[in-house]
Amino acid sequence: MKRIIDFILSHLPVFYKVFLFLISIILILQLFPRQAGFQYEYQQARPWMYEDLLAPFDFAILKTEKELEQERKEVLSDFRYYFKIDYTVYDKKLAELCDDFETAWKRKYSTDEKFDKKKKHNSQVIFDILDHLYYERGIIFLDDTLANKGPEYEINLREGQVAEVRTLSDFYTISEAYEYINSRMETISQQDDTVDVDLIKPLLEDALTHNVFYDEELNEKAKKEQLALISPSRGMVQQGEKIISKGELITSDKYQVLKSFEKEYNKQLGDLSVNYIIYLGQFILISLSMIVLSLFLKTFRKDVYADNRKIILILVSILFMVLLTGLVVKHNIDLLYLVPVCIVPIVIRSFFDNRLALYVHIITIILIGFMVPKSFQFVFLQFIAGIIAILSMVTLRRRSQVFFTAGLIFLTYIAVFTGLSLAQTGSFGEIESINYAYFGGSALLTLFSYPIIFLLERIFGMSTDFSLLELSDTNNRLLRDLSMKAPGTFQHSLQVANLAEEAIIEIEGNPLLTRTGALYHDIGKMDSPLYFSENQSSGINPHDELEPEESAEIIIDHVIKGVEKARKYNLPEYLIDFIRTHHGTNKARYFYSMSVKNQEADDVDQKKFTYPGPKPFNKETAVVMMADGVEAASRSLDKPDEESINELVERIIDEQVKENQFDNADITFKDITTVKKIFKQKLNNIFHIRIAYPSER
Repeated sequence: MKRIIDFILSHLPVFYKVFLFLISIILILQLFPRQAGFQYEYQQARPWMYEDLLAPFDFAILKTEKELEQERKEVLSDFRYYFKIDYTVYDKKLAELCDDFETAWKRKYSTDEKFDKKKKHNSQVIFDILDHLYYERGIIFLDDTLANKGPEYEINLREGQVAEVRTLSDFYTISEAYEYINSRMETISQQDDTVDVDLIKPLLEDALTHNVFYDEELNEKAKKEQLALISPSRGMVQQGEKIISKGELITSDKYQVLKSFEKEYNKQLGDLSVNYIIYLGQFILISLSMIVLSLFLKTFRKDVYADNRKIILILVSILFMVLLTGLVVKHNIDLLYLVPVCIVPIVIRSFFDNRLALYVHIITIILIGFMVPKSFQFVFLQFIAGIIAILSMVTLRRRSQVFFTAGLIFLTYIAVFTGLSLAQTGSFGEIESINYAYFGGSALLTLFSYPIIFLLERIFGMSTDFSLLELSDTNNRLLRDLSMKAPGTFQHSLQVANLAEEAIIEIEGNPLLTRTGALYHDIGKMDSPLYFSENQSSGINPHDELEPEESAEIIIDHVIKGVEKARKYNLPEYLIDFIRTHHGTNKARYFYSMSVKNQEADDVDQKKFTYPGPKPFNKETAVVMMADGVEAASRSLDKPDEESINELVERIIDEQVKENQFDNADITFKDITTVKKIFKQKLNNIFHIRIAYPSER
């Protein structure tokens, strides 16, 4: 048992990585559909690659969505709308009209009984006209539905539970009702002088309103009933009948037959799937994908494989996209192309390199391809778009590049989808244009990669080009303070940044991280700038009044103070590492030498003159240490020439190597030789060293 425990403890990092990948496999597995799928892959305008396909059961040939839409339009174009007549409108208007007539009659004729007969006759005229308008004909309200219909257009008029066919000419509109009243009054005035036209005409006009209305509830119900009668199929395929022959071209008709067969096949399969076997197959496929990913990291990106934070970030990115796609597939497959799959390569590229971003993207779309229909088309589309996204971010120097990347992704989607559609259908008319809108939405959603990257930076404490671009801006508060309080140190930091950036590019490190770290490496000097030679412009050196031990303490403290100041200003840990490591465990040699001269060497406490470390632990921090030492020493050259600069670079860096300052960094002697070469070239350019031409003799 003890041996087993010792084995587990000694291999704990390996077991932890296995646990991470196993958890990822299980989570992805839960998102996969459990039902066995249709085993054939086919595309329109391509030959059938399998053996002759015979129908194992009867199934209906489904109509295409275009055919169904055409039939729906035809049904609705022939649809006869329902209207209802409201007789309560007549009763209400009649009551109002009677009251208004009584008031108007009394005002004009008082209550004299000699006018009773005339009054009764005028009332009857009003009743007759109102009865004709509301009962015999009706006044219809024509909304936009019937605005352009002719007078012979037929509608259904519902009275109670009965509906009869009528034409629009059977009804009055408001304007036609006005015309009828005017015409009737004119005729009456010529034939019957006992009718007071001037009195009853305005009363009748005021009483006009609609009493025939569009029956929205009944129309919607009737439309649904008629649309429901549309058959979703057009013909049958009998059991044993040949669906398609091997090598036969898949025409649009054959394609629809195959789609119908696939749908019926999946429907009949139902719950008959052998879930455990499917589960096992999916587990094997996902596991193989994850094993390949882990092997890639272990073989080609050992730095990533060794850092569990980076592994977790990669797995979280894959899981996030698989989960998002799985939810869309489950709830609305039509929105598949709205999923911003290209967020994954953008996020991974921001934290790592192009090759790893592409590899993770391939693994992600392969996993998603197991879940979606037309998997080849989907994988090919996302593969090309992902490559374009990665290439557009090769040299990230502005945040606006994210918008440029989103635009390129959109154009790539359009180009690839159009090409695939034309190759499969051979017609522009068959292209599902709604997908272009989804591609636009997907490209816009890709912009969310920026806040996602910001969030992951904070969670995992890792650098990206986005944050480094902001931090390397010399106008930010901390660097502005450095330039004001310690201008010499600021200029020194700029020179170190330039040297280190050029060198790290040659040895394939992270130039933006190196430059940013170099800019901040000496911020601890701000608290006591005059104790550092680059800030002494008056010729007065405060160290002349101090013992070597005191001077060394002040010099060494700038590392500790730099770390404290960086934490105060919330600088990320990956930049604080440059402050901690830029002197490693070297000595403050000048003051150490002074102390040795002043007393016996055996009496000097070396710890008082030694920086606390740690030593540099990657290429970037190692190169900044070299650049810092070389740049500082170059300022002490009396007559800088090519020979003295070359000797200085060799001496400074060789001393650092001799003191084992780079033992923890992944930097080779070949890299160090390259760095020396770059430093020599840059310093010669800075000091304007001319080439020594040979003499004529």
